[in-house]
Amino acid sequence: MTGKFFLYVIVTILVIWSMDSVNINKIFKKNKVLQATVFYFLLGISLIYLVTNFLMDLFTSVNFF
Repeated sequence: MTGKFFLYVIVTILVIWSMDSVNINKIFKKNKVLQATVFYFLLGISLIYLVTNFLMDLFTSVNFF
């Protein structure tokens, strides 16, 4: 279980760092800051969950952890 926790921490840092490079202001309508923030947050949480579970499945299939 500690391996999954550290994997979540590492993936969270990587996802935040990579999402910082995306300019989402051009995607959303003007004056829709709250909706854009919620979408950005949910997208980040989803990416963290998906990448962590993918890596855990990959590592457990080769008996890494």
